[in-house]
Amino acid sequence: MIGSVQRAMRLLESVAEHEHGAPAKQLARETGLALPTAYHLLRTLVHEGYLRRDKGLFFLGEAAERLSSSGAEQKRRSTVVDALAHWRDLIGVPVYYAQYRDGEIEVLCVSDSPGNPAVEEWADFRETGHAHAIGQCLLAQLDDESRRDHLDRYPVQSITPYTVRDGHSLLRRLERTARMGPVIERQEYALGTVCAAIPITLGNAAATMAISLPAHQADRLMAATQQLQEEIGRLMGSLAISISI
Repeated sequence: MIGSVQRAMRLLESVAEHEHGAPAKQLARETGLALPTAYHLLRTLVHEGYLRRDKGLFFLGEAAERLSSSGAEQKRRSTVVDALAHWRDLIGVPVYYAQYRDGEIEVLCVSDSPGNPAVEEWADFRETGHAHAIGQCLLAQLDDESRRDHLDRYPVQSITPYTVRDGHSLLRRLERTARMGPVIERQEYALGTVCAAIPITLGNAAATMAISLPAHQADRLMAATQQLQEEIGRLMGSLAISISI
């Protein structure tokens, strides 16, 4: 073990416990370090940005705050990953989480298994939102201007024989979509696959959880979708912050 690293970490932990800062003598006493050693390590941590000094008091610096922020983000992502894996095993389907961010469809997390593989992204999900349940669910949550802007950038095109044929038909379908109802798609993106996507309320952000099944198991789709809705409802309070990855 590297003793100087251990001592520096103890100082960081001690500073973190003092919201209003602490002087070097107090930090040395709390960590059991000789004052000259504490001063040397504190100066080094200030130089590297992990601490800052103001009027003789030491506070956490920007570098330490970035570490804290990154750790919190990783924890939130882990919560989402764990939830999707739980639902995958419980329902027996691949589970997807996606958001509409900065004008783009982003599939942020997918949980599948060898027995229940996810749909292969054979055509870019971002460019083919009109053809899959995830994209249709996200587009249905947008205002009319944002929706038309997206379709201007990514025009409707035939992906399979079942894909919606043109932008006007898609817009009419999206307008008829129930605000918080699931979006069902059958072989519009990938032949042999049926999908469902459930809208998620995230303030003003458009988000969705989705599932997919082989077409020969299409009779399971509605029951599996309802089960996912119920599971999301149970965990929505704890996931409200976590799902904004």
